[in-house]
Amino acid sequence: MLQNSSILANDSLSVAPQAPASVQTTSLPPLQDAFGRTFDYVRIAVTDRCNLRCTYCMPEEGVEFKHKDSVLNAEETMRIISVLAKIGIKKVRFTGGEPTIRKDIVDLVAGAASTPGIKGVHLTTNGLLLHRYAKDLLNAGLTGINLSLDSMDADRFMRITRRTGVNTVLDNIQLALDMGFPRVKVNVVLMRGFNEDELEKFTAYTKDHAVTVRFIEFMPFDAEQIWGSGDHFASAESIVARIHSLYPDVGPAPGTRTEHHIFKVPGWAGKIAVIPAFTRSLCGNCSRIRVTADGSIRNCLYSDDEYNLREVMREGGTDDDMIALFRQAFADKAIDGYESKKRSDAKVSLSPHRGSMTQIGG
Repeated sequence: MLQNSSILANDSLSVAPQAPASVQTTSLPPLQDAFGRTFDYVRIAVTDRCNLRCTYCMPEEGVEFKHKDSVLNAEETMRIISVLAKIGIKKVRFTGGEPTIRKDIVDLVAGAASTPGIKGVHLTTNGLLLHRYAKDLLNAGLTGINLSLDSMDADRFMRITRRTGVNTVLDNIQLALDMGFPRVKVNVVLMRGFNEDELEKFTAYTKDHAVTVRFIEFMPFDAEQIWGSGDHFASAESIVARIHSLYPDVGPAPGTRTEHHIFKVPGWAGKIAVIPAFTRSLCGNCSRIRVTADGSIRNCLYSDDEYNLREVMREGGTDDDMIALFRQAFADKAIDGYESKKRSDAKVSLSPHRGSMTQIGG
C-alpha cells in the first residue's frame, strides 16, 4: 500500500492562495455552447494519485502517475478559478485521484471560497483521510462533501478497493454530518456481481442519516477494462425500478441537475438519487467543465479532445487567452456524450490517452 508521504503532490506549497482583487464576475458573457447550455460549474482534479486501487478504476500495481511538475500548482489552480469566475462559474468541486492527499487542499478550498463570484466549494473524496482535515475544511468554507463508498462490508470493500478502511469511511461520513457540513452525499458505483445486492442496505442508510445516497452507473473508464465484458453494468432504469419496488411510497425530491432521478422515502432523513452516467440521459442539463490534474480542459467526460490550459499559463498567456481557450473548448462541445464518443472514435486524437477516472478527474 502506498504511504501518504510517498504520494503527496505539490507539498511545498503552504501559502494560502488569494483571489486577485481585480476579479470582476459580471463583466463578461457567460460560458455557453452552440446548443445554448450555460456552464457554471467546474470540477478541478488536483492530483491523479489515489490511496485506493479500485478494481474498476486502476491496476493494483504499476500505475504511472504524473510528475509533480506536470500537475497544476496552487497558484495555477487559483488563477483558473478566478478566470472562470469572470465568465459566470459559481461552483467549484475539487476531485482527484484523491484530493486529500494534497497537503494544500485546505488552502485550495479557502482560496476558492474567497474568490468573488464563487458561491459553493465542494470536494469529492474516498473519505479515508477526511478526519484529518474536516474541521479545517469546514472553516475554510467547504460547502459540500461527496464521499465515495461502494460497499459497507469490510471484506467486499477490500476486494473492490484492494485496501482496508470501510469503518474509517463510515466514521467520516458520520463526522461530516455531526460537524454540520451543508451537504453530505455518498457516491456508490453500483455494479452487478460486485455490490448490486447492497442497494437496499444503502437506501436504508438514508432513513436515519441526512445524506443523499447516489447510485452511479458503471462507466467505461476502468484501466483494467472489466467494463468490456458487460457483465457488471446495472442500468439507471433497473436501479430506479428496484427503488420503487422496495419503497412503493417513495416520492420525488429536489436535487441537482446531475441527480436525474432523486427520491425521498416519506419521513426519512436523507434522499436517494440515481445518476445515469453511462445512459447519458442527463446531457441536456450539462453545466460542468472538467480540468484535469495536469491542466487540460475537457468539455465532456466521453470526449478525448483536450485543450492545454497549463501550456497557455506557463507560456505567459493572459487571462483573456485562458478565457478564449475555454470558449473554444465549449464551442466544440457535442450535443451529448454519445456524439462526443462517436467523434473521438472517428479520429486519431493527439490528446494523451486517459485510461481511468483518476486521470480524467473523478
